[in-house]
Amino acid sequence: MKSKLQYLLLLIFCFACGNEDTSIQLGKIEAFAEMVSADLKHLALSEPMPSKDVDKLWSEAQLIAEKYGVQVYREVELIKTSLFPSDISYGKEVLIFHKENGLRSYLDLKENFKNYDEEDAARRFGRLLGYPVHYINSLLAKNTAFRTLPDFGIQATNIFLYYEDLPAAQKFYQELLGMEVVSDYEFAKTLRVSEDSFITLVDAAVGRHKLDEPKTVAIALLTDQLPEWYAYLQESQVPIKYEYKPKENNAHDGFVAVDPEGYLLEFETFKQHPENEKLMPQIQKFSALPTVSDDVAAGLGFYGAVTWLYYEDLQEAELFYEEKIGLPLIVDQGWAKVYQASQTGYIGLVDERRGMHNFTEKKGASVAFIVEDLEGWYNYVQQHSPLPLEREMYVGNEERYKAFVGLDPGKYFLEFNSYLEHSDNKRLFEILESNK
Repeated sequence: MKSKLQYLLLLIFCFACGNEDTSIQLGKIEAFAEMVSADLKHLALSEPMPSKDVDKLWSEAQLIAEKYGVQVYREVELIKTSLFPSDISYGKEVLIFHKENGLRSYLDLKENFKNYDEEDAARRFGRLLGYPVHYINSLLAKNTAFRTLPDFGIQATNIFLYYEDLPAAQKFYQELLGMEVVSDYEFAKTLRVSEDSFITLVDAAVGRHKLDEPKTVAIALLTDQLPEWYAYLQESQVPIKYEYKPKENNAHDGFVAVDPEGYLLEFETFKQHPENEKLMPQIQKFSALPTVSDDVAAGLGFYGAVTWLYYEDLQEAELFYEEKIGLPLIVDQGWAKVYQASQTGYIGLVDERRGMHNFTEKKGASVAFIVEDLEGWYNYVQQHSPLPLEREMYVGNEERYKAFVGLDPGKYFLEFNSYLEHSDNKRLFEILESNK
């Protein structure tokens, strides 16, 4: 009697578990159908399942698709791309929830698969599934040798600016703007803008760029103290290129000042606005750094920096920074795109027809990333060529740093750095270590 009762209880338990599994599957299917209905995804895939399990769910899946005004397709041989392991659906079916054009696009990709290279096919499939570029990058990295710069660790951002009168430039940024000097190589001075973004001032007589090269770059210094900074800079007789004219419903406010040798500095506040919904939670994580003196403006510095770059072909630049460098898009202004590189350092791409600068072949600035695994990134660049190299890996003056230089589509120099143990790097090391 006892053994019969135990057997009956086991059957009930198994039946209950089966129903629970079915309920979970149907719950997932409903979520997939809703996302396709809302156009968040062109296609949504169920988990791969044996055909007998699909048979059990099929009627319910059709009803759910009908409820959300979409369709469902039984795929017995899912396309194999580098997004997923090659055997993920072997011997199984996948339910594809779709609208008409979504399924057409999928079947077209499947039919013409041989015409795409491995990465292009995966990216097209990923876009159909509604995946953002940075997520497609992460899936490719799981299943192939593909990597992007964040896989090797971005510790900080930096921008190299070049001067005829380096002491005057240092005085402007250190004393007038109140930035801390974190390394001093005599011919180059690195100052801290925010938690992990820096500006390096370089003597143009020995630097990579020369004085006659156009200063086709602008730096946005992020602050919530615009009125204080504006009054302070006017009182200090700093040239103002664009005046401070705040508007109530703007996505951002600001003004543009000019540094001692003509580089544009945009003092900017991003505001709560649909355009900034991804950015605001990130910038609110960090307070403005105190200036080196309370006499500077309100005694507060900046909580972030955007390096603005200017392009003839903005779409080409977007694809490069998203797919090759691997930075996530955090603000889309249409004609300007902002990408997060470090915690407080951002790269902004601008259509030169709308920006403060026009495109120029040469640029009097270099964009830099401080990289945790510089050797790994260099080896990857050599083997897979995500960008052309301008200069191979080298060790800098007095063995204080290692670096190599590439080019982006707009011919900006991209310098990738790693700093070495040296007394001149002590403060910089402290900051980088504290940000880990």
